[in-house]
Amino acid sequence: MTPFGERIRALRKAKGVTQRDMAAALNVSSAYLSALEHGRRGRPSWDLLQRIIGYLNVIWDDAEELERLAELSHPKVTVETAGLGPEATALANRLAETIAILHPDDIRRLLAELELAGARAEEEERRRRRRARP
Repeated sequence: MTPFGERIRALRKAKGVTQRDMAAALNVSSAYLSALEHGRRGRPSWDLLQRIIGYLNVIWDDAEELERLAELSHPKVTVETAGLGPEATALANRLAETIAILHPDDIRRLLAELELAGARAEEEERRRRRRARP
């Protein structure tokens, strides 16, 4: 299951709506909606995402969260490490070969650490750009 699929399923169930009813309202098959919820389908199109947000009648913050989760929910990821250091390639390969056997607590811990590292790197990049301005 993807983060997006998990959230959509929870919102749908909270509204007391069946997959069949939601799929019909969105003009998609119930099989497609099921695959989207279970992570067997990748990110929805922008148009479908907007229809889901409208159908579920979510507020601004929740809509932004759904958009963010959709971006994080591609079940078949390719990591391009060409031009990066050997550690980056080793990290990508090690994750690919072990993710299926990692304990959920370890996955949550690694994800939290990666989020922190990413935030630090983004902040450093913003600082670098500000210093480079004429």
